[in-house]
Amino acid sequence: MVTVDELQRSTAQVGESVHRTTISRALHKVGLYGRVARRKPLLTENHKKSRLQFSTSHVGDTANMWKKVLWSDETKMELFGQNAKRYVWRKTNTAHHSEHTIPTVKYGGGSIMLW
Repeated sequence: MVTVDELQRSTAQVGESVHRTTISRALHKVGLYGRVARRKPLLTENHKKSRLQFSTSHVGDTANMWKKVLWSDETKMELFGQNAKRYVWRKTNTAHHSEHTIPTVKYGGGSIMLW
């Protein structure tokens, strides 16, 4: 999650003057492009293990069984807070890799939950 300007400043600190366009062109050449980081829930190792255990225990379930499940969804609307976009340099098809996402947590004031 380093910007081109930050890269340019770090090269200047070691005595090299490199233009932003040159840095951007070099990143593009190796397949890295500036993209907005995805916001994903922060998952601990326990969360990941629980999800894997659930999915492996239900791998053989039929479509008929899943039709009997009542699905619900929830979302959090932030009344206040930081919703700024953060850009990352990443390769194609790596949007959901943990190093390219912004972890989110569901606590604190200034928000309401909707189901």
